[in-house]
Amino acid sequence: MQNLIDKKAPADIGDYMKVFACTAVMLQSTLSLVLTTSPNTQIQLLIGFLYNLVKFTAPVFIFGILYTTTRTSKNKNLSDYPHYLRSQWSALFVPTIWWTLIYLLIIPNVQMKNPYTNIGSFLWQFINGNAAPHLWYNTMMLQFIILMPLFWALTNWIDRHPQMLIFVIIASFILFFIWIWFYDAQVFRGPHEHSWYLLDRVFISFFLYGILGSIAWTAREKFNRSIKKSFLLLILFFASTLFWTNSELMSYGFPLHLSNAPYYKPSMTLYSLAVIGLIAFFAIKQIEAKAKSLPWFHFLATYAYRAYLSNVFWLQLIWQLFGKKLANTSILLALIISYLLTWILSFASAVGFHLLWKNIKESNKAPA
Repeated sequence: MQNLIDKKAPADIGDYMKVFACTAVMLQSTLSLVLTTSPNTQIQLLIGFLYNLVKFTAPVFIFGILYTTTRTSKNKNLSDYPHYLRSQWSALFVPTIWWTLIYLLIIPNVQMKNPYTNIGSFLWQFINGNAAPHLWYNTMMLQFIILMPLFWALTNWIDRHPQMLIFVIIASFILFFIWIWFYDAQVFRGPHEHSWYLLDRVFISFFLYGILGSIAWTAREKFNRSIKKSFLLLILFFASTLFWTNSELMSYGFPLHLSNAPYYKPSMTLYSLAVIGLIAFFAIKQIEAKAKSLPWFHFLATYAYRAYLSNVFWLQLIWQLFGKKLANTSILLALIISYLLTWILSFASAVGFHLLWKNIKESNKAPA
């Protein structure tokens, strides 16, 4: 393992965001599965609290991806776009294609909404993110990768007009909360709850985090300074918004339904921003101290997306082999063991498949 870690590789705030998000989202998947065992009210309360505690994953992941991508490609323009897409194709799109096929062909029972019955519905499930419970996120996140030139243009414009930074932030918040209000009124428990559900995987539902991630790198000195000065405020903000999200979820009563805790609410938005601030604070302190953990975070961040793609596969395997049976004895033990093994297997497979593919490519290039 040590040979795989480049000790000189720089870890940035985006790396920390991706590692925290990937680690937390695997707990989300595990909690959702454990809830299917119909636990008692006390366990449901714990599941609800833990679920809300880690219900920051998609915003944090988007923030992290846009932060790092802006750092590594900020000076690019449209002429660089084809090369940029080719690099993203191998890093993000190819693993997405393979894992989506695995879910649809090997464990089709994890599909969401209407399972495929023919080639047309198979292709629809493939692209709309319903091939597995977590793949809606890929459909949304890859849109940010495709639209990256818009973020290049925005950050380049802010560089030329730094006085407009506050205007961009305020305008982004206003537009985003208008969207949240619209979603809450029309989709979440609204008249279009079922017919417009795909709006949750359109990039506009997370654009605020993408813009903030890009700006955090572009105005990094101001961002870092503000975060370091706001630690106690962020703690208070985190605690109050976590209480808010849990109050909302529990107001729906029991049995607990995690679908009542969507991202598209003011409470969840503010909670996600509090978590982003706290992770950024931790990352800044680690980077400034040149902590020994920096190469590890960079290493894990490199494989975070691929580990995320596979986590439901490994979780289902663990659950069917012994997790479900263990839950009959101890739900908490089943939760802990299933989660830890899922994390280990997800990252191990991400690294292993990458090395395997790398060796295959190198052997094909070798002279006969």
